[in-house]
Amino acid sequence: MIPLSWYLYLAAGLFALGLFGAVARRNAVAILMSVELMLNAVNINLVAFWRYLAPAEIGGQVFAIMVFAVAAAEVAVGLALIISIYRGRKTVAADEINLMKW
Repeated sequence: MIPLSWYLYLAAGLFALGLFGAVARRNAVAILMSVELMLNAVNINLVAFWRYLAPAEIGGQVFAIMVFAVAAAEVAVGLALIISIYRGRKTVAADEINLMKW
């Protein structure tokens, strides 16, 4: 049986990789992919804690399904915004998208 700490290390590494990608990238699509990596790390934590702390209950799986639903909605809205910005500005570089500035 794999110890809980291995899952937590995996999730922490995946979250750190996603955080680095979200901060270091300039492409808006790459930033969205990095956010998805962070959400997958959260799912790994939820399912790992569910498995090791309360396998008889179904709470961890329900929370993971909710995170999947939020991630799907985030991707749909995020890609729609990026496509809309690309049509108007002809770029997806995050530092060139300044729609809210004066």
